Amino acid sequence: MGKLPASTGWAWVKQGFGLFRKQPGGLATLFLAYFFLMVALGQIPVLGQILPVIMVPAFMIAFMQACSNIEQGKRVLPKLLLSGFRMPAFPALFALGVLYVTMAALAIGASTLVDDGVFWKMVSGQIDQKSPLLKDANIGGALLLAIAVYIPAAMAFFFAAPLIYWQKMGLGKALFFSFFAVLRSAKAVIVLLSAWFGISILVSQLLLIIFGRGELAIQVMIPLSVIMTVILHCSCYASYRQIFGAPEAPVSLDKTNAG
Repeated sequence: MGKLPASTGWAWVKQGFGLFRKQPGGLATLFLAYFFLMVALGQIPVLGQILPVIMVPAFMIAFMQACSNIEQGKRVLPKLLLSGFRMPAFPALFALGVLYVTMAALAIGASTLVDDGVFWKMVSGQIDQKSPLLKDANIGGALLLAIAVYIPAAMAFFFAAPLIYWQKMGLGKALFFSFFAVLRSAKAVIVLLSAWFGISILVSQLLLIIFGRGELAIQVMIPLSVIMTVILHCSCYASYRQIFGAPEAPVSLDKTNAG
């Protein structure tokens, strides 16, 4: 596939909205099931802080498969939440989640070269945002360095989970193909992510203007956040489909027996 124009990123955003409109209830229910399961994982002693992050690739597959089901005219059901836990994909998806955590820790660790670890202490909750240490620390520089270190990893992660699940790739191969797919489609991916960042800012600002900073604004923002997160996943599916092709529909037992 040749390099995609920047406008393709906006097309992915619109396709994400189109997929959501076909089964909004099913997708929202799937997200709520995911949310409550992540909360439950967070209650596990010791591992509860990192296990929800490690499981993100496995749960991401649920939303990607849901989008594929919508295209195939199938219903989106909560049982799709366990799609990423199927063998043989799950070990590689779990390893991908561990790599998520590792690379994030390395990126934040690199930031200590700029601010002597103040940014890390703030992220880990060792100091609050009113701490006097923040006054003289170069938090901006630390954040930029952490982002710069993490960007290549993020490119490798972007399509890795669906490549592992649908293309049956190993972890290393999936990371390789994801990195270069994002590199070749960089303009479109940047537009996709920038558009969603802009949409999120616009929605939050509109809510502040309409409802202020009261409890009502929070009550409205929660369901909107659910909807926007789901549509973002739909947009990511649209990008995967255009670059790697739509996943094949599994052959049903009825059709196999009929043959």
